[in-house]
Amino acid sequence: MKFNKDTKIGEILEIAPEKADILLSIGMHCLGCPASQAETLAEACEVHGIDVEEVVEALNKE
Repeated sequence: MKFNKDTKIGEILEIAPEKADILLSIGMHCLGCPASQAETLAEACEVHGIDVEEVVEALNKE
């Protein structure tokens, strides 16, 4: 599956749990929070001040 800015954090963790390391490495330490599960990647990046396009690229690279 290709990830995009509208992919929910919960979907990423369900489909590819190994991608959690990428999200944690960029400062998203709230992956276990129930609210984060329904958040899109774009929303999470906005909250953390991270460029969503760079995260999407990293998630789809590996």
